[in-house]
Amino acid sequence: MCADERTPQRSTSSGPRKKRPFQRRKVCRFCADKQVSIDYKDPRTLRYFVSERGKIIPRRISGNCSKHQREITEAIKRARNIALLPIAGSHATP
Repeated sequence: MCADERTPQRSTSSGPRKKRPFQRRKVCRFCADKQVSIDYKDPRTLRYFVSERGKIIPRRISGNCSKHQREITEAIKRARNIALLPIAGSHATP
């Protein structure tokens, strides 16, 4: 048995890996602009952080820092509790 037979062969069908283009780091909009506040009574601001299906958008996609993401999550849950935001995406929006 040759040494070449013992080593696993990598498939070359996938080709060389492509480098992703440089993507700009997302900045937390609440840290950048101190005048913007997180308030559960303002569904227009919170709607930006909820998907069409009613799920809260994660911070790796929205670009928020962890502190503000926690505040946004809490505000969305409070707004849902008093029916300012829909719980699911299929609800009619006012």
